[in-house]
Amino acid sequence: MSANFKARDMAEQQIANLDKQLLRRKLRTSESPCDTKARVGQRELKAFCSNDYLGLANHPELVAALAEGARLYGVGSGASHLISGHSIAHDLLEKKLAACEEKHIPNARALFFSTGYLANINAITGIARLAEQGEVSIYSAKLNHASLIDGVRLASAQTKAKVTLFDHQHLDLLEKSLAQDAHSLKLLVVDGVFSMDGDIAPIEKLVQIAEQYDALLMVDDAHGFGVLGEHGHGLLEQAGVYSERIIYVGTLGKAAGVSGAFICAAAPFIEWLIQKGRPYIYSTATPPAIAHTLISSLELIEGDEGIARRKQLNQLIQIWRDEMIFQNWEKTPSSTPIQPVILGSNASALAAAKLLDEAGYWIPAIRPPTVPVGSSRLRITFSANHTTNDLRDLIKTLKVIEQGVGNNS
Repeated sequence: MSANFKARDMAEQQIANLDKQLLRRKLRTSESPCDTKARVGQRELKAFCSNDYLGLANHPELVAALAEGARLYGVGSGASHLISGHSIAHDLLEKKLAACEEKHIPNARALFFSTGYLANINAITGIARLAEQGEVSIYSAKLNHASLIDGVRLASAQTKAKVTLFDHQHLDLLEKSLAQDAHSLKLLVVDGVFSMDGDIAPIEKLVQIAEQYDALLMVDDAHGFGVLGEHGHGLLEQAGVYSERIIYVGTLGKAAGVSGAFICAAAPFIEWLIQKGRPYIYSTATPPAIAHTLISSLELIEGDEGIARRKQLNQLIQIWRDEMIFQNWEKTPSSTPIQPVILGSNASALAAAKLLDEAGYWIPAIRPPTVPVGSSRLRITFSANHTTNDLRDLIKTLKVIEQGVGNNS
């Protein structure tokens, strides 16, 4: 090892600093398919931490569809979409995704990506390039996901966009800022379902604001697609909104149970993103076998089984809201499968997660910078594969652990 290696020394010091602040994250290896039970080492844990909300990640029909897709298309796409990587499977999937949102976005067209992170960065940076430099304003919700934050930062660096943060629960200041904004392009960016709190953005009001102030509204519905709406089409379906100003992003690795994400918007915006969206242009296309599998996933989501799974999920949510009463810890008023328990300090959250692990549960502690300082938590998530008994057993366990960990600190 080199004696004079400053970068290595800095890395070691920074990691030591994370340890002191109880902020170091550690990988944990699962040896089983994603489901409500996970095999970790020699133990089986009850998992309440994945985003597999409909329990489709290990669904036999999707396992079979992936195998069929590999037989039909092989295991790699070989190139970016604009070279030779855009297969018939990608094309069919994008048409089905556009059909999901066509009642809410006129002239809807969809674009498929390998991850939600890439889709969000592509949407924000690409749309921001519609206007001349210095003529763009971006309004971003304070609690947005990291991919939205990074997309806004990159767009600001590229286009000299003016960035304003807003509180998605109190929109008065947002409206005041928009009323005074003379820029030619205004983009509102918001999570549909906030991933760490579980609350839902006031989408009807945001659409109204976008219409009133000549703005575009980008909605990242990563945790809503598949879960919300009669057919699982997400927040737009649940809210019943309709606007050509909406840039919609849905994720396909959560409720859909597979992988990837998509942008859906009016056709001119999608065509522009194909021409100018750098992550889309310069990334190898997702394997077509994944796209083939996602077509089967959409059929499950929209069909009778998807309806039944959403019904089971909503039953679990209601039981939690009715029966989980804490003495010291704090719940959020979430109506989604994301049900955080706020403990406050890093130490309290880590202690609770450790006691849960000892009791046979996999529920990690979530700490800054993922959540604001002083709001460390347990992020509990439900799957349609959880039973009511699974949930009630967890509730009993949490009540015991709360007494052991004590007050927020």
